[in-house]
Parts: sequence; structure tokens; C-alpha cells
Amino acid sequence: MKIPVYNMQGEQVREIELSPYIYEIEPNVSVMHQALVRQHANARLGTHSTKTRAEVARTGAKVWRQKGTGRARQGSRRAPHWVGGGVAFGPKPRKYTKDMPKKMRRLAIRSALATKAQAGKIVVVEDLAFETPRTKEMAAVLERLGIGGKSTVVLVGLGDDENVKRSAANLEDVKTLHWRYLNVRDLLGHEYLLMPVQAVEAIDALWGEKEA
Repeated sequence: MKIPVYNMQGEQVREIELSPYIYEIEPNVSVMHQALVRQHANARLGTHSTKTRAEVARTGAKVWRQKGTGRARQGSRRAPHWVGGGVAFGPKPRKYTKDMPKKMRRLAIRSALATKAQAGKIVVVEDLAFETPRTKEMAAVLERLGIGGKSTVVLVGLGDDENVKRSAANLEDVKTLHWRYLNVRDLLGHEYLLMPVQAVEAIDALWGEKEA
């Protein structure tokens, strides 16, 4: 698969060949879904907690005597049906982490990249660099590339990208991401993927090798 390479002025300068092992495969939707569920689950802190009847700070005295009042017998103000009592079967701290085989994780990434490529949602630039951080310049570059105002992931991490990250920080629909941290959630959650040629080569080297 060949796609055009643009400069920061939005002009096509050449074409680049994408790895068929990554971008031309049949996307595996079920594996992408599993990877997305796993990523969301692993992001949960699991720190939710409620107090049981053994943990609430209330009197331990019997509410009223067992017999002779005409009312139902009550043993403790800490019981769940009393206001201020403990919570029955409430959440407690737990782990939500899910595991996934490495080959499946790699397939999920390749499937997400293939989905973007086959939909024409990958934009490659020769280079992406700014002398000083300026949001206006970043917005202008995106506009010239035809993705201005669109939900976009911009790959960085191949040099001095601090100015790029700071230029995109105030753009509502733009997220900068180190190319090594490319993930299914960000790929599927944004419409476009913008990456310099160096990022394409780095991704080919990392995810383009066939497993033994």
C-alpha cells in the first residue's frame, strides 16, 4: 500500500510504501474489542469501598428490649436497614486487570492501524517540527493537511518534539502520543492518525516483524 507524504505546507512531496503485514491485513474486530476492554479495565483504580456493619461507627447497644414492645426485634443500629448503618454487599477494593497474550496485543494494534489505513485516515508528513511552541501554527498545519478541527492523534517521540507537544496541547481534538505508546483506545477513539515518516519506519520496525 502506497500513501502520499506531505510537507508542513500541505504539498505532496513523494509517496511511501506501507508494510503489508501491518496495514493490509484483514482487521480482527473481536481482538480489537478485547484489547479495548482490557485497556479500559486496566485503567480502573478499583479503590471504591463501602463500610460493612462491622466497620461503621455506631452504638453497639440493643435498640430496644427483645420482647414486650409490640415492634419487630432489632439487634443493632449498625444493621444495613438503619440510616447510618453498614452497606450490605457494597463494593470493596479490587483489581480489574485483565491479561492478554502478546501476539493478540500485537494483532490488535496492527488491526487498528490497518483499519485507519484502509479508511484513508492516516496522514504522513516528511517532518513535523516547530522552532517555538505556537498553537496557531499547529492548527494551520493541520488545516493545510486537511484535518483541521478533526479528532487526531499526532505521533511524537523521535527527536525534539517538545514544541510540537506544547503547540498541540490547547487544541481540543488533538492528542500527542509517543509512538511507542500507540494503543487501540487512542487509534479507535480518534478519526485521524498524523505521523512523520520516522514514526512510520519505527512502527514498521516494532510491529512489522512477524512472530516466530
